[in-house]
Amino acid sequence: MTYSSVEVELTVLMPCLNEQETIATCISEALLFLKQNSINGEVLVSDNGSLDGSVEIAKSAGARVVFAANKGYGSALITGINAARGKYIVMGDADNSYDFLSLGQFIKHLRNQADLVVGNRFAGGILPGAMPLLHKYLGNPVLSTLGRVFFKSKINDFHCGLRGFRKDAIINLNLVSTGMEFASEMIVKATMAGLRIEQVPTILRPDGRSRRPHLRTWADGWRHLRFLLLYSPNWLFLYPGLMLTGVGAVATSRLSFGSYSIGSLVFDVNTLLVSVAMTIVGCQALWFAILSKAYGINLGLLTSKPRTHKVIEKLTLERIMVVSIAGFALGLAGLFLATSRWERAGWGPLEQPSNLRMVIPSVGILVISLHSVFCAWLLSIYSLGTKVRVIRHLESN
Repeated sequence: MTYSSVEVELTVLMPCLNEQETIATCISEALLFLKQNSINGEVLVSDNGSLDGSVEIAKSAGARVVFAANKGYGSALITGINAARGKYIVMGDADNSYDFLSLGQFIKHLRNQADLVVGNRFAGGILPGAMPLLHKYLGNPVLSTLGRVFFKSKINDFHCGLRGFRKDAIINLNLVSTGMEFASEMIVKATMAGLRIEQVPTILRPDGRSRRPHLRTWADGWRHLRFLLLYSPNWLFLYPGLMLTGVGAVATSRLSFGSYSIGSLVFDVNTLLVSVAMTIVGCQALWFAILSKAYGINLGLLTSKPRTHKVIEKLTLERIMVVSIAGFALGLAGLFLATSRWERAGWGPLEQPSNLRMVIPSVGILVISLHSVFCAWLLSIYSLGTKVRVIRHLESN
């Protein structure tokens, strides 16, 4: 479609890597949709290094072509989004698996102030042969469910490649993923930023390519899962840390005073050692949750919720130092008592179960106290970085 002096309302964006068999059909559908609906728009192909003539075919079919310097699905889309002239963008794969004549609901939601409109293939229908069974019944449902649980998102299909959005809203999210996990990043960051997100039933049809798809089941599935966990410190660190610390602390408290039996099953100093190790690892995970949240907020990757901000503010270096010194003193006292027992025994053999019940928890307390001091200093460094940015922002204004 030719451009007029009127603002371009819609860019239909297609990432492309060797799609000579289908790119022309997709472009023709998109251009026909624009014409039928009297939309001032463009079709933009973001090429990711095609060597099969896709670029020439795309230009001949009426599309504008830009070139992504870096490899990857996300890289191609980021390049295309930045180059798009439209107020709105609808992105879709150039493999003929989506119907570009059926974009009406996407435009309707965008015109009604939606920031992001995501297709839902499970609601619209997946035609026979359009999606591998492993993706249909395991990969997509599991990852989408994790996304909804981790981020309180309402999206049912995290990986649908057909979606529309306001260009300015998505650019403000600072999307950085270069691979297939870009699809998850867009939804996660949009949800965390409080953008208005809608869903549209979308039909997925078998693609028109004779070659294998670019998607790699296990590698790309792992990249999506890794991304979801990296952006959810609660599920990656906090909840496992709470569980390990809670179970470990309760078991340590009980076994420090003697063995515990359940029928013929006896828990003693060996279990005590395991429980102390669980407590140490749990405390480390809790600190990782705090530090990762502070770091993510510092870089602008995570949003700062009032409750999180209050917790981090209260965890001052001085407060943690006081608690850690008290814990360190308690651990030293336990080791001192254990050493006194050894002295009374003439520095010879000791009644190990009784003495270990004092030594093991004492060492655990010392380790946790020292680790907390180091983490407190690191948290203070993160906080210093935040203060510097605030001061610079104020000075610039």
